[in-house]
Amino acid sequence: MNMTLFWLAVLVVLVVIELVTMGLTTIWFAGGALAAAIVSLLRAPFSLQVILFLAVSVVLLFFTRPLAVKYFNKDRIRTNAESLVGRQAIVISEIDNLQGTGQVNVGGMEWSARTKEDGVTLPVGTVATVLAINGVKLVVEERNGKEV
Repeated sequence: MNMTLFWLAVLVVLVVIELVTMGLTTIWFAGGALAAAIVSLLRAPFSLQVILFLAVSVVLLFFTRPLAVKYFNKDRIRTNAESLVGRQAIVISEIDNLQGTGQVNVGGMEWSARTKEDGVTLPVGTVATVLAINGVKLVVEERNGKEV
């Protein structure tokens, strides 16, 4: 089998997978397959073609993927839950991890909440920052920076 046709077939398969998934996963390997196809036209040994395929794929993956992900995700809209992280919350029901109680208000919506550490409570009226989401509860800390 002509190795150039082999590499071109690999290239086509990888590009089709990328078009179907749109996940920026196989496009880097398609670049490697293109490089290997070009070298195979020059009648380079198969081992060199494979090495070039792997090298070009890895270089593209590590050096261009972060830029591509940043560029393609710049208009990505965060989901409701993701958008809560970093926002200000007001404690509307005392938060006590040991008793399993606590609620906060974030943007006019009530959420169950817990503190980052057990054994520390947050009284009603405390201003907190949402750190993360754990299941259906928000993980919060007191806004002045003290961990709770």
